[in-house]
Amino acid sequence: QVQLVESGGGLVQAGGSLRLSCAASGRAFSAYAGGWFRQAPGKEREFVATIDWSGGVTYYVDSVKGRFTISRDNAKNTVNLQMNSLKPEDTAVYYCAAGATMTQFHYWGQGTQVTVSS
Repeated sequence: QVQLVESGGGLVQAGGSLRLSCAASGRAFSAYAGGWFRQAPGKEREFVATIDWSGGVTYYVDSVKGRFTISRDNAKNTVNLQMNSLKPEDTAVYYCAAGATMTQFHYWGQGTQVTVSS
């Protein structure tokens, strides 16, 4: 079992930056792929970014490429999402996830709200 807790959300103006962090506890988190998803009001949850267990492979949804960076620190059991050049359309609840592969996520955090004002 893996427990995930997100932090770092908040209110920021368009063009600003936020850094989300996901702290993991429980089973060996370093063996799992990590991911970030988001859900905007009235919309389905969507994939944002994923990183493999080593941190050497990453994938992003097209809408955040060049603006967001996912990273991990296995010594600290964290997965981070650096978000730059934020846009109002990035407003959503952001969820951290962990799973056996980069496309299968079994564990989820409670989410953290990100609001970008225009």
